[in-house]
Amino acid sequence: MKGDQGRATEKSDADVKDSRRDRLKMALRENLKRRKSQARGRSDAGASSESADASLDDASGEKPDQ
Repeated sequence: MKGDQGRATEKSDADVKDSRRDRLKMALRENLKRRKSQARGRSDAGASSESADASLDDASGEKPDQ
């Protein structure tokens, strides 16, 4: 009986490790998706702010100092 109990514990330990691995895998995927989305948002916001600056310079009728 003692041997059977040890096998059940080993199996449950393996299940716990697998479930932990799966949770970590899913968390990493979600984190990567979130970071990619943030990076896309930053690049889109950077492009729109550059065009906004250019339109402000054009509206004044003066050439920007460069």
